[in-house]
Amino acid sequence: MIKLRYLLIVLFLFCCNCLFAQSVPAWGGGADQSDQSFGFTFSYISSYYKIDKNADWRKPFIDNEGTKVTDSLRSINSPNAQGFAVGFLSRYNITDHLEARIAPSLIFADRSLNYIYNTSSLNTIKSVQSTMIDIPISLKLKSDRLGDFRAYVMGGVKYSQNIGSRSNPNANVAQLDKVIRNVSGFASYEVGIGCDIYFEFFKLSPEIKLSNSFGDVLLHENSAFSNPINRLSLHTLMFTLYFE
Repeated sequence: MIKLRYLLIVLFLFCCNCLFAQSVPAWGGGADQSDQSFGFTFSYISSYYKIDKNADWRKPFIDNEGTKVTDSLRSINSPNAQGFAVGFLSRYNITDHLEARIAPSLIFADRSLNYIYNTSSLNTIKSVQSTMIDIPISLKLKSDRLGDFRAYVMGGVKYSQNIGSRSNPNANVAQLDKVIRNVSGFASYEVGIGCDIYFEFFKLSPEIKLSNSFGDVLLHENSAFSNPINRLSLHTLMFTLYFE
């Protein structure tokens, strides 16, 4: 997070330099000259799970044969995990200050859940490995252009589809070796702020946004790691560079 803050400060100073150093507005590659334009994106991702536990989440797990598999739980938490994404952009001008965007991306971002037990030897970290396709649709509300700079706010929804995972990795696996799985697809809302910076042959748009999933993203199974959890939601901070 500290590195991200430094990066945002550097970008802000760079934007100010571009704004006041040039007296003739840059063309920006003609991105604003037509109603529709295209581009590509690179993103840094930081995400974690918000955990809603069951009322009896601490109790030991007993399997179908009556065998005690785990001790009592002390805590479950989800640390921040980093990832990245690449994608492309298609945008359409509705008015001079409002545009619609769709920016499908390929997401590489693993997340994890930490399980802490009264018996420390049982403590474990369960990684949720995922490669996803994000399909976000958003509206972008822009300010007037000031030199080579324009600020904006955005909001929208997106659908995330998991790809490349095994159909049932928990089949014929011991209880302590089972993994946590997410549902194959889920929707989220997202809000953010950013700015357009105009150069001679292209337009660069740094953007930072937050997204939260709708509903429960946990695939509920009868396991020592799934049973204590009532609901998982995904919280994501994303920093994206749009090139048009």
